[in-house]
Amino acid sequence: MERCIFCEIAAGRAPASVVYEDDEALAFMDIHPVTPGHTLIIPKRHYRNIFGCPPDVAARLMELAAKLANPMRAATGCEGMNLFMAAEAVALQDVWHIHLHLIPRTAGDGFGLRTPEGYPRRAPYEELDEIAAKIRSCLPAPDGGQKGAS
Repeated sequence: MERCIFCEIAAGRAPASVVYEDDEALAFMDIHPVTPGHTLIIPKRHYRNIFGCPPDVAARLMELAAKLANPMRAATGCEGMNLFMAAEAVALQDVWHIHLHLIPRTAGDGFGLRTPEGYPRRAPYEELDEIAAKIRSCLPAPDGGQKGAS
């Protein structure tokens, strides 16, 4: 495996401005902040991204986001916050260790999300139902096997 900077940070072998740490997770300031207070939350154990991460580990990242949100708001004076996670290069992932961005937001901070031309378009329920059925058919069965289409 290629050297992972976030594993190095979690192990204390690379520097970071730590906000929070426990046995399982670490929150630290992003070295390339979008806005002041931009923080990353990672599990200490290495997972490439959400596709290979156990649900309880992913849930822990969100739990820490909830724990840090109000202190971040108090410290930065932000008016809101974006939570962002990328999985794979097509989605802009550039560090191959799962991480959740907490990005404090204020009016006029210059950060934004770009949407495709024609957005928002209202999708017909038939289209939404078809995609939902495809996703349901890929969900694991309670016994760990593959569930059939509903």
